[in-house]
Amino acid sequence: MTDHSQSTAAAEPTGRIVLLTTSHRVAPGVLSWPAWQTLHAADRVLCADPGHPQLPYLREAGVEVEHTAADAHELVAACAGGRTVVVLPAGEGDQRLTDGLARLAGSGRVAMPDLELLPGSYDLPGARLLDLVQVMDRVRRECPWTSRQTHRGLAKYAIEEAYELVEAIEAGDREELREELGDVLLQVVFHARIAEEGIPAGEDGEDGGDGGDDEEALGAFSIDDVAGALVQKLIHRHPHVFGDAQAETPEDVHAHWQRTKAVEKRRESVTDGVPVGQPGLALAAKLAGRARAGGVAVELPRGEGIGYELLELAARAEAEGVDPETALRAAARVYRDAIRAAEGVADPAR
Repeated sequence: MTDHSQSTAAAEPTGRIVLLTTSHRVAPGVLSWPAWQTLHAADRVLCADPGHPQLPYLREAGVEVEHTAADAHELVAACAGGRTVVVLPAGEGDQRLTDGLARLAGSGRVAMPDLELLPGSYDLPGARLLDLVQVMDRVRRECPWTSRQTHRGLAKYAIEEAYELVEAIEAGDREELREELGDVLLQVVFHARIAEEGIPAGEDGEDGGDGGDDEEALGAFSIDDVAGALVQKLIHRHPHVFGDAQAETPEDVHAHWQRTKAVEKRRESVTDGVPVGQPGLALAAKLAGRARAGGVAVELPRGEGIGYELLELAARAEAEGVDPETALRAAARVYRDAIRAAEGVADPAR
C-alpha cells in the first residue's frame, strides 16, 4: 500500500513555474502574445511588488494578480498537480527566489516543476539610448555643474571630443573607440537636453539653467526632434534605399546627396555651408572638393608664401582621395616618435 502511494505521488505532474520578465524601456502593457496567453492560462499569477508598472494593465485585461513574495518551497508546492504559476519579478529581478529554486533543484530531494523564463517584453536595438536620455535629464536637474552649462560653454568640448574620436579611429583601439563614441554621443544628448529649455525671452542666445521655467522660452526642442529630423534627412537623401532611385556606385550616391542638399538649403554657391572655422588643411580640401563636385572651373589662386603651397597640396590630396589632415597627422606622429627616439624617451603607446 505504501509503495503504491509513493509511486502514485511520484507520478503526479509537477507543474510549471514561469518567470515573466519585462523591460522598463518598453511601455507597460505592451507584452508579447505568448506572455498574454500564459498570463490568461495560468492557475496563479504572483507579484511581490505592489507598484509593479504592469499591474494596472493586467487588471484591465482581467488577469488576477496575487501580491505575495513566495519563497522557493512555497512556489514549488503551488505547482503541485500540474498547475502553472507565473511570477512577475521586480525590474531588477528576484535573486532570492532564483537562488532558492536553484538550491532545491540541486538537492535532488524535490520533484521540481518545469522552470521557464519568458520575456514578456525585451529591449530593441537602441533601447539603452532611453536610459541615456533619462540619466541626462536627472543630471541636468540635480548636478550643480551640469545644470548651469550652456550651448556656448559646451562648444569647446564638442571639438575636443571629436578630435579624441578621430585619434581613437586612427590608433585602431576598439575599446577606446567605443568610449570616445560615447563621449561624442554625450555632447549630442547634453545639447539636446539644454535645448528643451529653450532660449528665455530677452536673452542674447545664451541659455540659462532655469530656461525651462520661463513661459516665454522660445525655440525649444528635444532629443526626439533631433532624431526625427535626422531620420527624415536620411530617408530623403537615400532614395536609392527607401525609394525607386538608382545608385550603382558610391559616386552616384555622393552626387545625389549633394544635389539634394543644394535644393534643401537653397544654396547659391557650392561653398555655402562649408564651416570656415575648421582646420586650414581640411577647409582647403573641402573647398576644392566642392568646386570639383560642382563642376566649377576655377584655378587655384597663386601667391607668395607657405599658405598657397599648402592650399595646392590640400587640393591635390583631395583630388587623389586623400584626407590631408589625416595624412599630416600620420606624418606628424612619425616625426614625434623620431624626436622621442632621439631623446631616448620610450614610445608613449607602450
